[in-house]
Amino acid sequence: MLFPNSLTGSDIVMIAVAVLLILSVFLGVRIVPQSEKHVVERFGRLRAVLGPGINFIVPFLDRVPHKISILERQLPNAMQDAITADNVLVKVETSVFYRITEPEKTVYRIRDVDAAIATTVAGIVRSEIGVIELDEVQSNRARLIEKVREQVAVMVDDWGIEVTRAEILDVNLDEATRAAMLQQLNAERARRAQVTEAEGKKRAVELAAEAQLFQAQKEAEARRVSADAEAYATEVVAEAIAKNGLEAAQYQVALKQVDALAQVAKGEGKQTVILPAAALEAFTDAFQLLRKA
Repeated sequence: MLFPNSLTGSDIVMIAVAVLLILSVFLGVRIVPQSEKHVVERFGRLRAVLGPGINFIVPFLDRVPHKISILERQLPNAMQDAITADNVLVKVETSVFYRITEPEKTVYRIRDVDAAIATTVAGIVRSEIGVIELDEVQSNRARLIEKVREQVAVMVDDWGIEVTRAEILDVNLDEATRAAMLQQLNAERARRAQVTEAEGKKRAVELAAEAQLFQAQKEAEARRVSADAEAYATEVVAEAIAKNGLEAAQYQVALKQVDALAQVAKGEGKQTVILPAAALEAFTDAFQLLRKA
């Protein structure tokens, strides 16, 4: 072990050189985490931006005054007043997410990043809401959010910042406006109910008319079928007459008379049946004609 009184001049020089080398290595080697970027200055001027990993700088000449996180950040939710084109006062709640992509711009062009972005978003929201009416604010919120996001991205680009998300979380109204909108909504609901009821009645009438038309069509088809059957029967009788002469016609007439008498006999209760004088002759003629056939 060396003691101060036993050190020579050369020993002191060697120790000083070793300390200087260790200090140079310590100051010259910079390990940057994945979530950060380091800004390097030389004599007060920007020299370089160190990315993640191991980096080397010139000891005693370069220094790292700024260590910037590149993780995505969220601004606190903010409320700002805005007046629509139809002079309705609304309170808009916004939320913004961003991250720093170019630290050299952020460090040397803006001091308070969060406050600058919040002020920019508030101004853009007021400007965009001021040119549209309240109904459009409520119904086209997605389009409004897209416009706000685009304009905010353009405004903060010079600061080396990327706006990843800009959202309009809520649009609140005062009590008077809310009551008026509720009354309008109830009136619209009543109107829709009346329209629905009228359309239902109209549809019922249409269905009834269609049912009557369908019934008439079916009855017409039934009459047509019956007429076709009657025509066919007449045609058969006509062919029989043409083939067998007058006896076939007499046979058909006799069968009709017999059938009519059978129907009269089937009646219920006490009935008085009047037989024509030629009834028995009809039976006789029918049997005789049947034998000849």
